[in-house]
Amino acid sequence: MASQAVSMPSLSSKTDSKPVANADAASKPKPCCVCKDEKSKRDECMLFSKAADPAADCKSTIDQYRSCMAGFGFQV
Repeated sequence: MASQAVSMPSLSSKTDSKPVANADAASKPKPCCVCKDEKSKRDECMLFSKAADPAADCKSTIDQYRSCMAGFGFQV
């Protein structure tokens, strides 16, 4: 019987084609870790609002949360 050689690619010979993350992305905090006070006030207002339209009733707290998140580079 003749043996057949199988060519296996070497892991060390391949180059990684993934883009390298820039320093800004590495230093940017996670969205769950910022604006915690504003988020809790917004959530509390929305959950316990007795208005027919809680979003309209809590507009100021929602805007505060959005502006806080925008300060960290997030859009909600």
